[in-house]
Amino acid sequence: MVSTTRKPSSSTDGFFQSIPTVPPAYTFVNDGSANSSSLTASDDSALARILKLYLPRESSVGVSVHNLSRRALDPVILNLATDAEVNPPIIRPLNTFGNENRVDPLITGEGWRKLKIIGQEEGLVTAAYNESNEQWNRRVHQFALNHVWSPSAAMTGCPASMTDGAAKLLAARLDDVDGDQPGRRAVLQEAYRRLVSDDPSEAWTSGQWMTERTGGSDVRETETLARRLTTHEISQDVEQGRDIDAHGLQLGPWRIDGFKWFSSATDSDMALLLAQTEKGLSLFFAPMRRRSEKQSTASELNGIRIQRLKNKLGTKSLPTAELELKGVRGWLVGEEGKGINAISTVLNITRLYCAGGSAAGWGRGLSICRAYTRIRKTRGVLLQENVPHVRWMADEMVKYSAAMHFTFFGVALQGAIEQSWDSMVRSTNAAGLIPQNSVKAATLLRLITPALKATVSVNSTHGLRACMECLGGVGYCENNEDGGILNIAKIYRDTTVNAIWEGTVSVMAEDVIRVLTDKRLQGEKSAGFVLVEWTKTILKSCQTRFVEECAIVEGRSNALLEITQSTNREELLWRGRDILQHIAAIVSSCLLMYDASTDGDERAKQIASRWVRSQALVGARASLKSSWQHEYGNDRLIFLGEATSVSRSAKI
Repeated sequence: MVSTTRKPSSSTDGFFQSIPTVPPAYTFVNDGSANSSSLTASDDSALARILKLYLPRESSVGVSVHNLSRRALDPVILNLATDAEVNPPIIRPLNTFGNENRVDPLITGEGWRKLKIIGQEEGLVTAAYNESNEQWNRRVHQFALNHVWSPSAAMTGCPASMTDGAAKLLAARLDDVDGDQPGRRAVLQEAYRRLVSDDPSEAWTSGQWMTERTGGSDVRETETLARRLTTHEISQDVEQGRDIDAHGLQLGPWRIDGFKWFSSATDSDMALLLAQTEKGLSLFFAPMRRRSEKQSTASELNGIRIQRLKNKLGTKSLPTAELELKGVRGWLVGEEGKGINAISTVLNITRLYCAGGSAAGWGRGLSICRAYTRIRKTRGVLLQENVPHVRWMADEMVKYSAAMHFTFFGVALQGAIEQSWDSMVRSTNAAGLIPQNSVKAATLLRLITPALKATVSVNSTHGLRACMECLGGVGYCENNEDGGILNIAKIYRDTTVNAIWEGTVSVMAEDVIRVLTDKRLQGEKSAGFVLVEWTKTILKSCQTRFVEECAIVEGRSNALLEITQSTNREELLWRGRDILQHIAAIVSSCLLMYDASTDGDERAKQIASRWVRSQALVGARASLKSSWQHEYGNDRLIFLGEATSVSRSAKI
């Protein structure tokens, strides 16, 4: 017998896995046929189909998303994101001689600061407020930009979301009269201008301070108090030079004192916060910094003391703090005692961001998995030939596509309400999807926003856990090498917070029940009726291509209708999470089938069919329509975009 000499592996010899090349999420191809080839050229097929569905043949939108999806993978950007992760914010509460540091107690990393600036330059907030763009849905454009950028942005999307929410709120208050707060109108107008600016030298970000130790999501237990300053107190501040903020704007006539237990984006320029007054919970605008003394350009924190930074599972780069408020100067926004109603405008926007950011992280995870599947070998065969692996990943892709369509439908409804339906919906494939009646569109949006926030944020966490498993042990590691491109673990940690931020799943369930039982919306105007009628309309348009699937969705819709019509409010609350799932299943099923019906794309058809069948109620689940070998071919088409049948090389 001839012996063979085998050489042991070492740190420099033996097998080395090549780094998978993660492609840009979106590739724009202007071929003159409604961007059809962009669907096959783009790695994220769900995003490509969404842009084709909601946007007209407008090259500037596609080009901007195309360009940003490439910048998001630039080594410079990836290194900034890694820097933000490994150099988290710190606080320096005291100065050299032990006095309170009111000037610069918070220190953030270079990566965090630069990524915030780049996000402003790219117009991640501005895109939604550029009124010169009336021909397309600005919200869809904006969230598409955020989708390709967010996984590389080291959580700078958090302050961006609150900035957007603050801008939306202030936009409706720009013409409010000063009343008993002289100078407020000018301050709010200047704040709005800065919030929507894409010039980093003047752009602002906003914080949002609601959570306190007593209540968590229940802001009714707020212990922070606000009162009007006396004439004498205001005169004292004027004498000391503390009546102007760091940007030369007048400070408000209210004094705010209290403690905020969870305050994200503590390095922002302003904040919206809730505080109790004699008339109840009210909303206030407060700048973060004020002039420190007369005849000086120096500034200090506006009565704010950062007690400590939170040590969190994820979002390490994001400065989240406990804040003690002592003598914060602010402006009352809206009607005194109506703070919850006022802040809801911000919450509706930030909840869309929770879902959008979750879907973005999930999409990056699946992109990494696709790239890894194409190069990783097991038993001498590429993973892309491994039957159970591809089937598993195809099912994950189906779930992701449903979440994407659900999220962007909410985004598209938000845009349709803000703009003219005739100018930016009529000429798109979504003309039969988005109600032309603005009241119905707003009612539908109000109902589905908490449902999509809850379900997408939770499902994306499960999806990213699966993406980590796809890479095996590598997926479980904090891979900050190579720009951190394979660090799914970080994306997973960062994404888990979205099920908690802006209201937990149970809070979202309560919100949905509140909408369904709102006595101001009865009869033909009720949210439940609007959803049922919308569902019937969509199913009718999809009936030809999806006979069996439409029957499944109709069954689920009838089940939801029966629950809401025959159940009292207390039992509805008990069934709250089930109702969230019903709404998510119905709406996302309709969206996937509608989208697939716009062009007959086989991949979109298979995704829609598989998703709807997976959502059938117990006892109504459909069996396989064909052999497992044929279904495996669909697995490859769904996950990899390749149509093929099972081959001899495929491994089980």
